[in-house]
Amino acid sequence: MLIVIPELDEEQAENTAERFRTIIERTGGEAGELNSWGRRKLAYEIDHRSDGFYYVMEFTAGEKTLTELKRILRVSDDVLRHIVV
Repeated sequence: MLIVIPELDEEQAENTAERFRTIIERTGGEAGELNSWGRRKLAYEIDHRSDGFYYVMEFTAGEKTLTELKRILRVSDDVLRHIVV
């Protein structure tokens, strides 16, 4: 799951989420369908923002893919929060 910043329009937010699908597939993982929950209110403010675009994707990946994905998610300016379970 990832939450994309609300300053982007819907298409840009979708492209940001799709970029992570590409990373998963390029590093040897299998990405499922990207499920967009749309723009939603956050439970609490993050960086003075009260809402964001929510995306959920199921995928299978090895350790190499997870390491790369987490690294890129951490440094991406377009992502407010993420969690990989």
